[in-house]
Amino acid sequence: MVSSITFNLEPVFDYTFSRPASHFEKHSKQLMRARIFVLFLTTAILFELSPIGRIGVHSMAPTSSATSCPDAIPTPKDMLGFVPGEDRKLASWNQVIEYFTALAKASERVNFETLGNSTMGKPFVMATISAPENLARLSEYKKIQELLADPRKLGPTGVRDRKATELIKRGKTIVLITCGIHSTEVGSYLSSMLIAHRLAASNDPEIQRMLRDTIILLVPSLNPDGVDIVKNWYDKTLGTPYEGTDPPELYHKYTGHDNNRDWYAFTQVETQITVDKIHNVWHPQIVHDIHQQGEFGSRLFLPPYMQPVEPNVPKQIVAGYTELGDFMAREMRAQGFKGITTDSSYDAWSPARAYSHYHGGVRILSETASCKIATPITVKFAELKKGEGYDPKKESANFGPVWRGSEWHLRDITNYMTSAAFLLLRHASENRQEWLGRFYEIGKEAVRPEKSGAQRGFVVSLHGDDLHSLSTFSEITRQTKLTKGAERIDRVATARLLGILIRAGLEIYRVESLRHGNAGVHKGDYFIPLAQPYGAFSKVLLRPQEYPNLRGEGGHPISPYDVTAHTLPLLMAVEVHEVTDNHLIGQVKRISAPITVRLGVDTPLPTTRMSRLGVYKSHVPSMDEGWTHWVLASQSIITSGDWALRDGEIKKGSLNAKYQTIILPDQPPKDILDGYRPGTMPPEYTGGLGQAGVKALREFVEQGGTLVCLNRASTFAIEQFKLPVRDIVADVPEKDFFVPGSILRIELDTTSPIAQGMSKETIAWVEDSPIFEVVRTGSGSDRVDVPESNVRVIARYPSDKNPLLSGWLLGGNRIKGKAALVEVTLGKGRIILFGFRPQYRGQSLATYPLFFNAISGR
Repeated sequence: MVSSITFNLEPVFDYTFSRPASHFEKHSKQLMRARIFVLFLTTAILFELSPIGRIGVHSMAPTSSATSCPDAIPTPKDMLGFVPGEDRKLASWNQVIEYFTALAKASERVNFETLGNSTMGKPFVMATISAPENLARLSEYKKIQELLADPRKLGPTGVRDRKATELIKRGKTIVLITCGIHSTEVGSYLSSMLIAHRLAASNDPEIQRMLRDTIILLVPSLNPDGVDIVKNWYDKTLGTPYEGTDPPELYHKYTGHDNNRDWYAFTQVETQITVDKIHNVWHPQIVHDIHQQGEFGSRLFLPPYMQPVEPNVPKQIVAGYTELGDFMAREMRAQGFKGITTDSSYDAWSPARAYSHYHGGVRILSETASCKIATPITVKFAELKKGEGYDPKKESANFGPVWRGSEWHLRDITNYMTSAAFLLLRHASENRQEWLGRFYEIGKEAVRPEKSGAQRGFVVSLHGDDLHSLSTFSEITRQTKLTKGAERIDRVATARLLGILIRAGLEIYRVESLRHGNAGVHKGDYFIPLAQPYGAFSKVLLRPQEYPNLRGEGGHPISPYDVTAHTLPLLMAVEVHEVTDNHLIGQVKRISAPITVRLGVDTPLPTTRMSRLGVYKSHVPSMDEGWTHWVLASQSIITSGDWALRDGEIKKGSLNAKYQTIILPDQPPKDILDGYRPGTMPPEYTGGLGQAGVKALREFVEQGGTLVCLNRASTFAIEQFKLPVRDIVADVPEKDFFVPGSILRIELDTTSPIAQGMSKETIAWVEDSPIFEVVRTGSGSDRVDVPESNVRVIARYPSDKNPLLSGWLLGGNRIKGKAALVEVTLGKGRIILFGFRPQYRGQSLATYPLFFNAISGR
């Protein structure tokens, strides 16, 4: 029972104000002590009259007696020694955990738990914040969410609406706030402590309503490892000319910035924890994903998103993020915040960043302008740059008021972030029943059967291979090793695809029997009906994409925020087709498999030559290097740090003594050759391979080594080794040729050992990719050192078909018949040039065999 006494006592520091920290510091210590004493005495008297129980729980350690006295609630400064948002001060991950631990012990409004461990073994944590009476009934509210998400569980169609109405009256808006996935964007993980403290300590009526009507799931960082990677580097360079630079390593061990591109492939442990233990348990109506953006554009982006919106996003989701984003922007402008844009910059196309859009919840992405990590900057008005869909120097329907430029501090960032978060919570609490009703309507439409009684869906074909004769998908993965190149890749890829769909909450049925005349479906295949709560997610992942041809001024294509294709059957070489009438299938049986599916495949090429494999690791971090590392580690091909090749080791030469194969991951050629410029980073991190490194790599190949170059690294090899190959689209304007992350069709020379075991036709993931043409030597060119007879084309784009399979391709006719994968002999060795990324984000299993064959020396 909640006391009828209301507290109107704010903590001394209200972190959501837009004024700088120095404002507070001007108060005398005597006045501060007097205010604290009055607050403490008044609250203590009121607390004695209040029958509020102490129900706080903390899973990491037993909680002590909780209190609702604001001055008994630890502030972030009490634990950190500074207020989050102060210039040049960052918290370590241990400090963050210590603060939330203390907060949970002191406050009856906060639960705190460890959900798992990060990639590098750090605790992955979440705070659950709500009114004490709500925290005492979390299981009940989880059940309400489960029933509203899947209305079939409410009973027959005729009673569902009545039962749902009763649940909506009782339920709470579930708000998930996620911070810190991109670790150089430090404002969000620091803001998490400010947000949590205000919710735990404030007795303002508006905060009380938020606590009463919402359940807040607060993740301080989706990437705990990166918190310390960035802090350690920042502290190391503090006070030097390199203060505020990014670390010379990925801030996630395997993915770097791409950790926020994993929300449908689920390759990383942090993604898996978030999906398995938060999204799929709580089904939040609102996900507030707090980010930072560049320094010279808007001060803040909020939804609605610019076009295109992925067509399977429910209309209720679009309406929800539009309403909420517009409300937040309007209220922040009214409070005096400037430089706010909506309906610009960021689209809602890729599911790689928006799991909730297909699971009943809106994603409210906020992007606040950055400083130099925690170091303030000065931005002049003239330095502001146009963004996609707005001009920061001109007020417009979706931008304003104009920010004229000034100093920009970390405190400004945390003020924007915390203010936006509390406005979001205000809307969530004031519109609780509307949010729950919208959530129910999404589920209701998703499970609605076809009027004809037929059920549409997808069939995953196995051609007689019965994967489910094994007990679990983990067992499938263990027992289907790729022992000979591409052999059995279909079984491994199928197991992984089904595992992804299961993790996403989709229901999958095994075909037990067939009815007469059902062509194309076999016993043992798997059927995925569309009429289920998350059926739209299967359409997103299993159908090819047709990205709209969006053009700007002068016919220039408008780039997507991420990429344009995500068709898993193409990426994984799994046969999937749609059926419009499941009556033909016969009996099906739902499969039950654990969602802890092993997402990596087992060691494909157990060969001694793999022990002599090196991967180039530049001081300019490359996400493709991280993904390459993940793919090789998940195959157990590399198990120690000996594989990483730095500039210094390469420059020393004599590489053949240790390595048989060296991989150059995708990276701009200039970054490989020159690295960081002198003066921009500490000297030990500047300079790339340079000509000494080029010479050493050439000698390595000439003496029998294999150099495997991925995507843009192939251009580096062509230029530096003067190979008889050129990129035919290098100087073509984007309006004439453009392929911003799409799946294209290629044809293989299957007589090549690199294509061993593969079909004639496969796919290529093409993004910022070279298109090859063999250069005819003997024509007087001095740029070629190698005869054209040393070049073998292994893969070409088809000359008689549209190369595009999924996504967006402009100027496709230019590449017909051109090469996508070539092998160049140089001395006793060879250079293999991939004009695509064969291990793209750990998803393109279709082209893993090409990659593995190339690095194994075939």
